[in-house]
Amino acid sequence: MHLAFGGMIAAALLGSMFDRRSLLVVLAVVAAPDLDSFLALLFVAGHRTLLHTFLIPIAASALLYADLRLRDRSFVRGRWGPEGVRLAWVSVVALAFAGIGLDFVDHGVNPLWPLHDQFYVLDGRFEVSDQRGIVQSYVDLSPEAEQSGPRSRGSSQEVNISTGVDPNPGGEGGGPDPDTVEDPERMFPVVRHGWQLAILVTGTVVTAARLGLGEIEER
Repeated sequence: MHLAFGGMIAAALLGSMFDRRSLLVVLAVVAAPDLDSFLALLFVAGHRTLLHTFLIPIAASALLYADLRLRDRSFVRGRWGPEGVRLAWVSVVALAFAGIGLDFVDHGVNPLWPLHDQFYVLDGRFEVSDQRGIVQSYVDLSPEAEQSGPRSRGSSQEVNISTGVDPNPGGEGGGPDPDTVEDPERMFPVVRHGWQLAILVTGTVVTAARLGLGEIEER
């Protein structure tokens, strides 16, 4: 699902430079956050924490902006030209929305780690009613509201998300919890909701079609 959404972003934003090589770069960046599934074997702060923080695309954007705008000679532009600049920006966007953002709305991430160690999930509804007007549950505007915006789930010490790599997280210092079963089932989720299946199918078809059209135009 992440790769399918990342492929759609690449197809939409890369323009004429969209090809197999640039697509692979974007998809590699999108897939990178899930490498923290392996880091969870070593650290308590593991999956959806170490590499699922929005501070990474924010820092990447700041570094890219500084390189392009503040330096006398840009390293990225000098090494890869205008195409490299565009690919870098698209990769940052894909990382934020496809690599991290999708998980932010599905069980949550630790979006500001390590500055703020707390898992949040963005979940709610937005509707227009003929009787109540605009109805939304993302931000509670009532004066009695104790929490507004994304819902907090707990810190990295309290929230342990299982993966196929580490199906029973929670052990001391990271890795599996020794008090759980010795041979747990390892699940590698592909889709778990209808909207995820829609993104997977649509993104795959759009990306494949865009590649096919590009190859036809080159002939």
